[in-house]
Amino acid sequence: MTAIQLSGYRLMWIFVMFDLPVTTKDQARAATKFREFLLDEGFEKSQFSVYARFCNGKEQFETYMRRVESHLPDRGEVHILSFTDRQYENIVRFSGQSRRRPRTNPGQLALF
Repeated sequence: MTAIQLSGYRLMWIFVMFDLPVTTKDQARAATKFREFLLDEGFEKSQFSVYARFCNGKEQFETYMRRVESHLPDRGEVHILSFTDRQYENIVRFSGQSRRRPRTNPGQLALF
């Protein structure tokens, strides 16, 4: 087993943010299907229309971006952002009126 310490400037987070119409049953089904796709791809729900996933570099980010692109609903807006792990460390989070501690990010990636 080989453990490789990767740089916080190489490790990345991918955020998918979207605003999808849900005024018809078909639109609501498409929005639900898109959310379920993101969860199946390993994204976690950060907010109702914001999902995040940890990536081990730009190549994996590009792979997930292509997967998301291939599953876009017919209507609505979808934005994909990337942050290095170092940048993500600086995100300030609030829950209600209380500041939350930063998330603990994976410290290393083990390759077998």
